[in-house]
Amino acid sequence: MTVELRDPGPQPDTYDPDWVHAKYAFERAKRLRRDGLDQFVEVTAEFSHYADDLYTERTERDPVDDEVQVLVIGAGLGSLIAAVRLREAGFDDIRMVDKAGDVGGTWYWNRYPGAQCDVEAYVYMPLLEELDYIPERKYAFGPEIRKHCVRIAEKYDLYRNSLFQTAVTGMEWDDDAGKWTVTTDRGDTITATVVVVSPGPLSRPKLPGIPGINEFTGHTFHTSRWDYGYTGGGEENWELTGLADKTVGIVGTGATALQCVPHTGRFAEQLYVFQRTPAAVDVRGDHPTDPGFAAGLKPGWQKERIENFTHWTSGAGAEVDLVSDGWTKVSNDLTTPAVLREMARRTEPMTMEDIGEFLYEEDFKSMEAVRAHIADVVDDPETAKALTPWYKRMCKRLSFHDSYLQTFNRDNVTLVDTDGRGIERLTTDGVVVGGTEYKVDALIFATGFEVGTNYTKRAGFDIVGRNGIRLSDKWAKGPRTLHGLQTHDFPNCFFLGYTQSGIAPNYVHTAEERAGHLAYLLGRWRELGGGVIEADQDAEEQWCTAMADSTVVGKQFFLDCTPSYLDSEGDNDNPDSLLVAGYGGGPIAFFDILRQWREAGDMAGVSVSGGAPAAPGR
Repeated sequence: MTVELRDPGPQPDTYDPDWVHAKYAFERAKRLRRDGLDQFVEVTAEFSHYADDLYTERTERDPVDDEVQVLVIGAGLGSLIAAVRLREAGFDDIRMVDKAGDVGGTWYWNRYPGAQCDVEAYVYMPLLEELDYIPERKYAFGPEIRKHCVRIAEKYDLYRNSLFQTAVTGMEWDDDAGKWTVTTDRGDTITATVVVVSPGPLSRPKLPGIPGINEFTGHTFHTSRWDYGYTGGGEENWELTGLADKTVGIVGTGATALQCVPHTGRFAEQLYVFQRTPAAVDVRGDHPTDPGFAAGLKPGWQKERIENFTHWTSGAGAEVDLVSDGWTKVSNDLTTPAVLREMARRTEPMTMEDIGEFLYEEDFKSMEAVRAHIADVVDDPETAKALTPWYKRMCKRLSFHDSYLQTFNRDNVTLVDTDGRGIERLTTDGVVVGGTEYKVDALIFATGFEVGTNYTKRAGFDIVGRNGIRLSDKWAKGPRTLHGLQTHDFPNCFFLGYTQSGIAPNYVHTAEERAGHLAYLLGRWRELGGGVIEADQDAEEQWCTAMADSTVVGKQFFLDCTPSYLDSEGDNDNPDSLLVAGYGGGPIAFFDILRQWREAGDMAGVSVSGGAPAAPGR
């Protein structure tokens, strides 16, 4: 999908919207690829070792052949929150299954040096009040989050009956029995009355299909499987002394690279950072938790803070900004609060066109501040120029870090900018960019996870519903659900994650809202006999129409954005894109839809049939 556009030339001294549009379109065109998401290879066959579990020694066990009431596939944050809310609703017979060796999901896998949440820990780490825990820093590091996940599992007795180091391989509905049969790679056969599918949006490593990837003979690994045996150091000791005599290459400059590049650059003899698209890196402002902050918290503080953060980052604003960080500042400057301030300033009413032009200019000003920050921090002008992003602020997930840019001032760290075209090829001991070969001892792929790819591909197994209908076939043109949790012809099956729901920057808020809705649905299901619960076809169709209508504005916004996982590498029409899978009205509107549906109490669009009233706790 190569588009030939002309470089608009030097930046004018004053704001020129035509120049900005042309510049953004030019930079976007350089990064568009015909293969889209197919530019990445699956971590299967010869690449399967990139997904190996390096953290928990595999233990053999006998296959399980039994029955449970609720089977939760996945043990990440979304699954933990859902299981906790089901426990609180009186469901005792719950089993979690995960291919990882423990709970935590992305925080189990991501143990690279510097791994840290990118929204503040006080809103990101769930169930803080329930566990009477206050994070050590405004932005918690991975080990602390991982330990918190273990605390959740222990407090709510979620380890009981769970199966780890176990990958689901199949799931099929038995209409006569009114139950699911789930099989695994351990030879297990599990019968489940209800299955909650929660593979998580950041669980399956993604590798770039660079020519020669199989020819490179140096050491390689993906950041989600960080090899401390090679680099030295450990999960809580980021002294990477094993790299002291090594030339290392890191592929990628996204959220992961922002965090691991500073540590790698500190210890490697030479570090090359291979960049396709620069990140819009702003100040994070991390700091230890103030004891006075913790002492002043009142009951209900976390829920209030989570909702406040989502209101701000959704453009709804609020009287007080409780979080007050880069996320809320950007939202305050570029969304409804900014428009309202501008309306109050002007003497004439603003048209929709006026609002669009105003926000476009405000976005440009915001990005100019980021570009100025990069120029101020990075000493070498050419490196600073290469690190300068040219796209709208919201085209990629917001980036904040306090030492990434500074790393490029080190004599042993070199940015290799590919001018949007990516790495040309790999040799047996090097990386070729623009005809120049960079010799490296090790290559680290900071290339993220599969986001926006086919659901069953990400999950790693297909689901066979009523009358042999496969989910991969039903969702071939994109997810089809009611409120993102249920799909017709797949009874007693619920989906967590971002599928057709409101996507909040703070994933935990989305997870909490969906978990609460799941607990409500299953609570009513139990009251009505605990037989079969299913979304009606008409209700599903109506929700899919509402979803399609809601994404029109989002698609328009991304037309001149640099490709990213948010728009499936520039493919706005990809049916599995977050632009399509996410409710375009925003998370607040989506959460209100769920709340109003529950308050109506009539289970509109959901049928429950068969069964007898279940015993308490069942």
